Amino acid sequence: MVHNISNIVIAGAGIMGSSIAQLFAGHGYRVVLYDINDEVLEKSRKLILINQEALAQSGGLSGKNRESIRDNITFSCKKESFERADFVIEAIIEKMEIKHSFWSEISALVPEKAILTSNTSGLSLTEIAKAVRKPERFCGMHWLNPPHICPLVEIINGDKTAPETADIVYDLACDIHRYPVRLKAEVPGFLVNRFQFAVLREAMSLVEAGVAQKEDIDKVFKYGLGLRYACLGPFEIADLGGLDTFYNIASYLFADISDKKDVHEMLEQLYRKGDFGVKTGKGFYDYSGGRDREVIEKRDKDFMKVAKCLYEEE
Repeated sequence: MVHNISNIVIAGAGIMGSSIAQLFAGHGYRVVLYDINDEVLEKSRKLILINQEALAQSGGLSGKNRESIRDNITFSCKKESFERADFVIEAIIEKMEIKHSFWSEISALVPEKAILTSNTSGLSLTEIAKAVRKPERFCGMHWLNPPHICPLVEIINGDKTAPETADIVYDLACDIHRYPVRLKAEVPGFLVNRFQFAVLREAMSLVEAGVAQKEDIDKVFKYGLGLRYACLGPFEIADLGGLDTFYNIASYLFADISDKKDVHEMLEQLYRKGDFGVKTGKGFYDYSGGRDREVIEKRDKDFMKVAKCLYEEE
């Protein structure tokens, strides 16, 4: 344990909260998974079991570890759970007013030395912190889905975050074998989503312009760029490719890459129809007939294979 942190309380027992709870419990931390809904907690129990089974099949989880995970997680609807928290991770709905309501109450319940974090995907940490008592102990801790497999964690300071708070969050992430990155300044979308949406914007622009089909663009990432980016970052790739070459390409290509400021029509149409992707059975692709579960299972298996390779490199 680092910085005398042993009791983790996670608010929100959805996909992210359940996965984070499983991760900490597997590294020996006592975890309370809190939610206001008993039914959500029951679904969380089942999801964690499914995640454990997938990890076990991949060779990434022993029977002993499965027992310790089960023993280290408590499921609760009681707010009193926060009174003994050393570290809090909020993973509730992405609406500022709901986060304000949560933090205004919970930050008064926790011990004064407790470290407080939000898993927001892009909301302003400075704005969220306006509802936090002693905001110097609060910062962003953004996990990638699914957290028990994806090892990256973004650490984002609000205007009032104390440097030692971010240091503790960083050390804790390292202790559970994650790869934390720090943002020196808060920007909308942080790092991951800025890159993710820059790629998606260009991809949709090329499809709408009739340059390529979405299936072929996905292949470019799975069998080309994805292989590179699993091993190297963009600056490393540029160095290896030659900065003279990259400069010459940038001199004509930057002017042609999409800088569209509004949402692309193909995304807006799907949104208006309620086709939200895997969660609704249809998005850019069709996930009906049980394909939704197949896609998620394949994703997790493939992610585990890649993550295993990255860990072995270390």
